[in-house]
Amino acid sequence: MTRSIAMRRASTAALYVVIFSSSAMMRICDPMLTVLAHEFGVTTGQAAQTVSAFAIAYGFLQFFFGPAGDRWGKRRVIACGALATVVGNTLAASAPNLFVLIVARMLSGAAGAGIIALTLAWVGDTVAYENRQAVLARFLSASLAGLIAGQLISGLLTEQFGWRAVFVLLIVLFGVSGLLVLLDPALKGDLRATGPSRRHLQPIVDVLRIAWARRILMIVSVEGAFALGAIAFLPAYLVSEFKLGISGAAGIVGLYGVGGLAYAASARWLVRRFGEARLAVLGGGALAVAWMALALAHHWWLVIPACTLAGMGFYSLHGVLQTNATQMAPAMRGTAVCLFASALFLGVFAGVAVDSLVVDRFGFRPVFAASAIGLGLLGCVFAAAIGHHRRSGGFAPLD
Repeated sequence: MTRSIAMRRASTAALYVVIFSSSAMMRICDPMLTVLAHEFGVTTGQAAQTVSAFAIAYGFLQFFFGPAGDRWGKRRVIACGALATVVGNTLAASAPNLFVLIVARMLSGAAGAGIIALTLAWVGDTVAYENRQAVLARFLSASLAGLIAGQLISGLLTEQFGWRAVFVLLIVLFGVSGLLVLLDPALKGDLRATGPSRRHLQPIVDVLRIAWARRILMIVSVEGAFALGAIAFLPAYLVSEFKLGISGAAGIVGLYGVGGLAYAASARWLVRRFGEARLAVLGGGALAVAWMALALAHHWWLVIPACTLAGMGFYSLHGVLQTNATQMAPAMRGTAVCLFASALFLGVFAGVAVDSLVVDRFGFRPVFAASAIGLGLLGCVFAAAIGHHRRSGGFAPLD
């Protein structure tokens, strides 16, 4: 009995490590773009294909992981995905050229695609809606810690030991934490889909038939394009425009995650104080101010408060979107949340692809200005959509 409890606690801790590592893995290439461009003799925009390749694989594989989590148990699928990322990161650590590195990043994105989304869906299965925002905020803290540490450690390791060392660290983190989650005896009790097995795409079709789900998916894809697409270029912007070192640039961009931690610490109070619609407007407004400040900054120290504000604004807006995503289709929550993640990262792919062309031709600032305008408008559009959904009889837990 004691051994079983110890294994369960180790598995829960390992789940936080998996979330941490998954978040770090998403952004580790951002600080090394200038180094990759120099080593492989390409432009910064071409090196950014390591970011977009990860995003498109991560987005498309949600179509597999959502139904798989509903069918076989969410934490079991999370553990298998974590262990599978070891293959992609091993290939990345030994990549002889940019093409192989891009393929490796695509494999890593495919393997880790279901980790965060299925964790959110698992919380949705096990936590009442009125408490869900606070529980999600704790997992968000692990994710944000990964974002901060991923940026910072990637910058430090790249500067001191070379970019390959970053992928070696990910191999260790995913290997150990994935095994601990997989060995948890409580996995047998994970909620799974009941009833006869349906065609693999049928749950996806069922979710997409829901008008509110389609609206959430469209909004989060635009959010991904403007917010997470642009942030990929922030470290390179600081190195290129202000001549900062890689680790210094990565540390400043890590403040995006610090702003997110500030949101996570106050999420329950913010939602109760402002309600979901007003919080979405505030998040979009903060993003607009922050990204416009980044577009207009002429001193590197101005980037520090701008990055922090951008992080708090993004996670305020995204937190409302994320909480609504867990309630889009309760009977198919794993599929619904994975579709949400798919829309987000396909948006990131589109954003990075377009931003790469703009950066190579016109520089970084137009990308940041476009993000400011787009995200400010998006917060208002989402708030209006929430109001319309509530008036038409939709789920209204907190406003």
